[in-house]
Amino acid sequence: MENNVFEQLAKRYDTEERIELAKVIVKEVRPELRNNKSNSLIDYGSGTGLVSLELSDLVDSILLVDSSKQMLEVAKVKISHQGITNAKVLYSDFTQETPELKADAVLLSLVLLHIPDTKKILQELFNILTNGGKLIIIDFDKNEKINHPKVHNGFSHEELKKRLTEIGFTSIEIKTFYHGNRIFMNQDASMFISSSIK
Repeated sequence: MENNVFEQLAKRYDTEERIELAKVIVKEVRPELRNNKSNSLIDYGSGTGLVSLELSDLVDSILLVDSSKQMLEVAKVKISHQGITNAKVLYSDFTQETPELKADAVLLSLVLLHIPDTKKILQELFNILTNGGKLIIIDFDKNEKINHPKVHNGFSHEELKKRLTEIGFTSIEIKTFYHGNRIFMNQDASMFISSSIK
């Protein structure tokens, strides 16, 4: 990916605001993983691991997948500094090609909005999940104030539920859990969590 905007961001990515937001997300995701007895977690679009590295105590293994090498370099440093022994990183972009992987849980935290073809990526993630595996998506609720050529302006729960159902996910639960000031392209926005089972 030439000119990956996230490559330039990597070193300065973990701002206080992002760290705070990650804490909110971690708090919401923890019970989802705890109740699921997942052994392996793939954090797709993991960035620097702000969310998933805080969940490493809940699973046997975490794979941080990102299409930005710089982000993963930052994540690697964190893994080694924090002495996390069950986390690895993988440089990959599933929208181009999906490696042979399997996981009990896949986390997509504020990533879907950056992916033009949401149906295709959700299908890829469905294929990666073990039977009975759980897909956890955190993203922004639909927000008409936002208009950007490279980013979806959030998702409506109905739209996402329909898409997940079409792919074959079941037990789909979606709820808004957080409202924040200027958290989405400098606009006030709310975030939802969606969990569904393969």
